[in-house]
Amino acid sequence: MSSRKPRLAFIRPFTTHVFNRFARRFAGRLPGFGLLTYVGRKTGATYRTPMNVFWRDGRAVFALTYGSDVQWLKNVIASGECEIETRGRHIRLVDPELVTDPRASLMPLPVRAFLRLDGVSEFVLMRVAG
Repeated sequence: MSSRKPRLAFIRPFTTHVFNRFARRFAGRLPGFGLLTYVGRKTGATYRTPMNVFWRDGRAVFALTYGSDVQWLKNVIASGECEIETRGRHIRLVDPELVTDPRASLMPLPVRAFLRLDGVSEFVLMRVAG
């Protein structure tokens, strides 16, 4: 996991405490968004985090816009799985894989430009449980 943080990482507290509360209401239904559900590795509590999700070669791809040192990622890696609600469907995801891609080639073209400008180079890929 990289220690370098993307440029916009400073807004993380606002996103976590303000925006996410609002976004949980719609994230599971809109295209490009999802509501990630996972279990805390220390607490055993269930958490729900709104995320942008993209699909590439049958796998879910998440851009780590705040870097790889985030609790949701540590929890998902520890358990090896999570669930995402997207477009009203619940999908179990497994086998999280952290990848570095400075060109953001895993992302759609319009998103790629923004992520590169922000300095995002880390992504998580997960396959749909079969």
